[in-house]
Amino acid sequence: MKNYLNFETDIKNLESEIEKLKDPYNQDGLSEVDTQKISSTQAELDKKLKYIYSNLDPWQTTMVARHEDRPKSKFFIDNLFDDFISLSGDRFYGEDKSVLTGFAKFNGTSVLVIGQEKGENLETRIERNFGMMRPEGYRKTIRLMNLANKFNIPIISFIDTPGAYPGVGAEERGQAEAIAKSIECCMELSVPTLAIIIGEGGSGGAIALASSNKVIMLENAIYSVISPEGCATILWRDPKKMLDAAKAMKLSAKDLLELKVIDEIISEPLGGAHRDKDQMLDGLRDSISKNLNYFKNLSSEEIMNERKNKFLKIGRNQGFISSPEDLSTLTVKNNNFDKILKSKKVLIGSAIVGLVFLFFAFSLF
Repeated sequence: MKNYLNFETDIKNLESEIEKLKDPYNQDGLSEVDTQKISSTQAELDKKLKYIYSNLDPWQTTMVARHEDRPKSKFFIDNLFDDFISLSGDRFYGEDKSVLTGFAKFNGTSVLVIGQEKGENLETRIERNFGMMRPEGYRKTIRLMNLANKFNIPIISFIDTPGAYPGVGAEERGQAEAIAKSIECCMELSVPTLAIIIGEGGSGGAIALASSNKVIMLENAIYSVISPEGCATILWRDPKKMLDAAKAMKLSAKDLLELKVIDEIISEPLGGAHRDKDQMLDGLRDSISKNLNYFKNLSSEEIMNERKNKFLKIGRNQGFISSPEDLSTLTVKNNNFDKILKSKKVLIGSAIVGLVFLFFAFSLF
């Protein structure tokens, strides 16, 4: 049974009509399939899908990113990689089933695969904690990323989480510290790292694994510091204002590419990734191959510098840097900023002289 979003009513009706036309014996008076009617209805459906999905607002994009039929990390791991060997445990506390980790082969090349997994049904979603990682999950990925780094093995991460788990137990076991250590580990790696946001990229739970050389997003995925509902609750104390929040946060792939927060967008099939998973696999396979080939001829130092400069460039375009491409010098522009500093220095110097004069004046009495 297909699941439809609340803005897909017309699509649902057209697909129901097509299903009935393909099985005419459920209708009185019909005894053969009307292929011409099916073709015209299918054309109308394609037109409607194209119109709706080319005009999604940020909140509708969020709903597509959370669609329960959307392909998850486990699906991509099972179908993109060979000889996947799952590895478990952080060697401190236990196993976190919300993240799949292990070594595998991609086109004959050894890679470390990390996938945040939400689960396919209610039972597996509870088991996977809805993709919300605990400290032991981040410590497990740190352990394996360091191992991959030691043997010069590229790392591919699939990001799909509403955020890190905020439970009391997780906080007691050092959730914030584990996320910070994971970010630090990602930035220090000397091997190529790819982070692919396939659904939700929520808060520190996502960036802990997405501090990579290349951050790639599926067309209808989202990547943000907080959920639209959470943002609306904080700013307006009204979670129903999630559309306003989603627009302001610029969480869509298109907006983030313009801001240079991400590096690439992978197109999705018409109507979302869940409508043609095979096509989605082809797009991902091509992107991973292209990016891994790009890093083949780079040294460890060049890989690290590229990652460092990538993050240093974010937000620099309108700053005080004269050349965002040359971040080693960090030359300050000649503008009013210098004058402000000089004027403040004069004022501070005058105030110090005045205070010294008063000190000596009072000391005479």
